[in-house]
Amino acid sequence: MSSDASPPTFSDSAEAGTFARLVRTAAAAYGDAPAVVLEDGDEVVATITYRALDERSALLARGLVARGIGKGARVGFIQGNGPDFAVLLAAISRIGAVAVPISTMIRAGELVRVLRQSDVQGLVVQRTLLGKDYARRILDALPELAGQGGGALRTTQAPYLRWIVSEGEDLPPCIVPLAFLTEAAASVSDELLRAIENEVHPTDQMVEIYTSGSMALPKGVRHGHGPVCFRSRTMRAMMNHVPGKRVPCVLPMFWVGGLMMYLVPGLEAGAVVVCTERTLSNSRFAMGSVLAEEDLALIRGPRPWWGLGMSETLGPYSWGDDFRAPGHPVCAPMDHFAPGYEIRIADAANHPVAAGEVGEMQVRGYPVADGLHKIERAEHYTPDGYYRTGDLCTIEERAEGRRVHFVGRGGDMIKVASSNVSPAEVEMELQALTGVHSAYVVGIPDKERGSLLVAAVVPRQGADLDFAAIEAELRRRLSSYKVPRAYVRLAREEVPLLHSNKVARRDVARLVEERLVEEKLAGEAPPSSR
Repeated sequence: MSSDASPPTFSDSAEAGTFARLVRTAAAAYGDAPAVVLEDGDEVVATITYRALDERSALLARGLVARGIGKGARVGFIQGNGPDFAVLLAAISRIGAVAVPISTMIRAGELVRVLRQSDVQGLVVQRTLLGKDYARRILDALPELAGQGGGALRTTQAPYLRWIVSEGEDLPPCIVPLAFLTEAAASVSDELLRAIENEVHPTDQMVEIYTSGSMALPKGVRHGHGPVCFRSRTMRAMMNHVPGKRVPCVLPMFWVGGLMMYLVPGLEAGAVVVCTERTLSNSRFAMGSVLAEEDLALIRGPRPWWGLGMSETLGPYSWGDDFRAPGHPVCAPMDHFAPGYEIRIADAANHPVAAGEVGEMQVRGYPVADGLHKIERAEHYTPDGYYRTGDLCTIEERAEGRRVHFVGRGGDMIKVASSNVSPAEVEMELQALTGVHSAYVVGIPDKERGSLLVAAVVPRQGADLDFAAIEAELRRRLSSYKVPRAYVRLAREEVPLLHSNKVARRDVARLVEERLVEEKLAGEAPPSSR
């Protein structure tokens, strides 16, 4: 199953091909129209026009060049949604450097791993966001920086890191103000910047998106200028972004969703990308799990009903005409695939499976990441170039044509008494029940069954959950081996999340196991009735 997966050609600057051309072309086309705005309710906190985006990013780009950043150098940044995020992305990428956006949710322990893994040479951080002090977080992550002067850093924890830039008062000595870049820009002419931009090609890497699965360490996903610009055009058409249209960016731009569904295609289209500080990432919105209806409504909008997508595919690559199908409640049945992708549902030997059989979704094509930073390609790609997504699917043959159904994540499947259980299927049934906001199904070790299926359940505000009634209803809806044997109530803020805002399922399992032991020691009622 495929669409045209051949690489596109870029015949003129209007077709972009590189982010520098996209920014300059948009500035020429839309001028003083607003490009990105940051709002707080009805108040506009900050705004930038298309012309100013070009000018401000050019200034920072020249400063980066003056500080030794060139093609292939890696620059990280921690920045909330808004004009400054767009400026940083443009400044870094337009000189051929690799932009490494980092989650604003990241904790110190996670941050040091991302900084080391990503090999960043420079780092730009927003001073504060929603009460978080990122200068303090940097010092917590890299204690070796204490006492060092800014601009010539040395740390074994992030050995390539040489400078950190931020704004605000009372910066630690190791962090220099933004003037470190803007004042240095005077030594680089606009003529030199143009010459540098002309040597940035669609084949050059533009961005590295750091992501992680619910059971894995962060990994850097590499994407080039050409694929980003190609994908931007297809997403612009899919999302109906047009000049002047307000495009609410409800997902963080450091995620592929916010970046490739809203920011980049919005800029290409001449739309107004509307941001708030409180995106879904900082409202206990747990990605990588079955979403509550009100959360799902914020990102799905009208048709198409999105199917599968991931950082490695530059966002959603599949969709369907129907949101749900009988027997497949977790994901839209996929009967459409975006241009540039070729997919197959394959067995362990990478051979296509027959209709009705379960296999792994594998994807290749121009917009698919060409690799993961510091990870051998063979670990995630087949010999013939397909990316192994880990998504388990089946193919349904219909008179109208084939369509694909999502079954579950391969790594998340739980073996219970010799049978595989998809947590997503059980979570969907739980969330359909009155009073349940969200649910997370995990397996904990059990001598007899291999794994004991348990559920952590987050109630809706004011709801009093009756787990005995919930279990009885699940037995009516599901096969007996899919019904959790124990339940634990969690508050929404207790759900452990990774910096990518995905549910940390190992931590959920550990937390559930601890709660069950506590209840047993306290002699309380059996978990299945609590």
